[in-house]
Amino acid sequence: MFRSYPTIAHNKTVEHHIREHVFFAGHCVLPFDRLFIISKPFVVISCQTESILSSSSIHTTNISPPSPRALYTSYQPTIMALAPKFAGQKLSIQPKAVHTLELYLDYVCPFSAKLFNTLYNTSLKSTLLETYPHSLVTIFRQQIQPWHPSSTLVHEAAYAVQRLSPSHFYAFSAALFARQTEYFDVNVVNETRNQTYKRLAALAGDVGVDEAKVYELLAISERPGADGSLNAGNGVTADVKVQVRANRLVGVHVTPTVVFDGVVRDEIGSSWGVEQWEEWLGKNVDK
Repeated sequence: MFRSYPTIAHNKTVEHHIREHVFFAGHCVLPFDRLFIISKPFVVISCQTESILSSSSIHTTNISPPSPRALYTSYQPTIMALAPKFAGQKLSIQPKAVHTLELYLDYVCPFSAKLFNTLYNTSLKSTLLETYPHSLVTIFRQQIQPWHPSSTLVHEAAYAVQRLSPSHFYAFSAALFARQTEYFDVNVVNETRNQTYKRLAALAGDVGVDEAKVYELLAISERPGADGSLNAGNGVTADVKVQVRANRLVGVHVTPTVVFDGVVRDEIGSSWGVEQWEEWLGKNVDK
């Protein structure tokens, strides 16, 4: 049961923080530990009082909201995919219900690279974009695999690219997968973290993203922060936290994992070729 917390959007800074770092699924409904956001502007359903509070009424409350840092430790977003056949469950008829294909991939996983290459570097990409443009949304979900220490670093680089130039995300991902062995354990063990970041920033530069700005987001300072902090992370740490939490709630462990309309499809694997994919899409997705 979601607990009532109708004051969360009281402060515009906090509201912006939620929009920027939690409402990344756009059209999806995101349940939280104490909050249920349905649309923009905020509409909050209090399960305790069974009342709907408009954003204007929330802003007039005199109770101080929690700090943005508190939000990170208190709220747990879950991505809720909805199959088109259940579109009647939506409060609004817009946007049109579509199928969702989520690909949980790790940049230093050879099997993730194989699936990505089939998706992005073959005719399957055209099939997804041209045959199913209005009925299927394909999403790359970044899945950090912590037993590969460099996994966090390469995913951070992709978050930096998304921050600076979202349109270059897939081009950067393709370049990173193509050179993934350069970031395997043996090839990073004798360099510092910032040295690895410099190589990743240069790779981003190769696909047209500002190399210096990427490195600025990634670099770890050698000096304590202004508040004396020694473990504050870098410019994309907040993004990592949000998506790691979301992925944990889905329960993804191995890579690649494919989720279709919110359900893990174990029959799909990295060994699938274009023909298998197209046959599966034809059976499961309306054109």
